Amino acid sequence: MDMFLRNIDPIAVKKIDEIAKEKKISRQEFLKGQIETLAVFQEQKDCEAELERLIDRNIKMMERCAVAIETINGFIQDMTGEDEE
Repeated sequence: MDMFLRNIDPIAVKKIDEIAKEKKISRQEFLKGQIETLAVFQEQKDCEAELERLIDRNIKMMERCAVAIETINGFIQDMTGEDEE
């Protein structure tokens, strides 16, 4: 698929050309890579945000489980007459 851009700042174009030249690739190759990276970047950010939410939910559930285990241990100790060490 082709894309056409207009009214790009000449200073920006010059900088793009310099970077492409340093990498020994054409402006078109450089910009194609940048656009494809940008497209994937947003998807990656969304995946990372979802992973962070999942981790937070797991941490909260683990905290609740720890409290429940402590409560059960307390009941067991009360029922068996054992003192905590």
